[in-house]
Amino acid sequence: MKLTSRDVVSFFNSPPKGITGVLIYGNDPMRVSDKRHQFIKSLLGSNAAEEMRLARISRENLKKEPEQAIDLCKAQGFFPGERALLIEEGNETITEIIIKAVEAWRDGDATIVVTAGSLKPSSSLRKFFEQKKNTYSVPIYDNPMTKFEVEKIIAESGLQNVTQDSFAQLLTVASELQPGDFKQTVDKLALYKLSDEKPVTYQDIINCTPISNEADIDEVLSVILAGNEFKVSQILGRLSSQGTLPVTLIIAATRHFKALFSIISNPGGANAGATALRPPIYGPRKEALINQAQKWGPIKIKTAIKILTSTDLQLRSSNQQAPQIALVERIFIRIAMLLKS
Repeated sequence: MKLTSRDVVSFFNSPPKGITGVLIYGNDPMRVSDKRHQFIKSLLGSNAAEEMRLARISRENLKKEPEQAIDLCKAQGFFPGERALLIEEGNETITEIIIKAVEAWRDGDATIVVTAGSLKPSSSLRKFFEQKKNTYSVPIYDNPMTKFEVEKIIAESGLQNVTQDSFAQLLTVASELQPGDFKQTVDKLALYKLSDEKPVTYQDIINCTPISNEADIDEVLSVILAGNEFKVSQILGRLSSQGTLPVTLIIAATRHFKALFSIISNPGGANAGATALRPPIYGPRKEALINQAQKWGPIKIKTAIKILTSTDLQLRSSNQQAPQIALVERIFIRIAMLLKS
């Protein structure tokens, strides 16, 4: 069964009892790992590893010893309670092994939990979990973190005295960081405020937010939006040397231009459009986005989004031969030049 986005939250918080297996997959390894951890904790409780109710096996080890899938599912431990078998890095090469384990599954066996990266709709592994009775296929998308996810991370960190304004700022930080990086930021903030009973301030958040590639991504976006194509290569060279992935740059640019289109296309005007953005933005950043949206206009913004979407698909294609950072450089220069057209 394939779960919809609406069903995912309740599924991870309260998994059905006695399910045969679940496939959790997506582009972001950190987010997939977080959801896997949440599912297993909800299913087995906090002490599953200590009580030996959670078994793990990697894809490579499973390929060497395929019989382990069935053996580990049926192995009985010393402690009572639900059990699970975690198979990591799943892909097409172990689909048949997993199918045999699922077909051999009986009540009382360990739930089979498979994690994987991005899987196409044609993936045999994905199709099997979507179609097989009592198994679930859960896609994890690269969307910005939801308000619920941010609230959950804050609650788990123990951070106290978060005002409405500071929560809004944390939402903005969450939209700019990967989930794992955001969790580390909030944990650091909670430790930073451990002996401080005063409310969390904007400066507290700034002090604990990492100076990361995202600031540089903002820099290259600023250059593009200013129509300064001559500075694109220099900034991209620095980002590439720091390890920033080309697809990360395209995703960030696409998200930014989509925000601009939401602003400029709002029936109530640009200010209403900026106010309606989620997560919310405030102050100088809000004014900057409004100015950018008005400067570019809806036609050029839509053209940029179309180019970026096409490039994203090209980067993810197995047929892509050219160096990816070179492709991104050409695209960013092309978009920057749109402003002058």
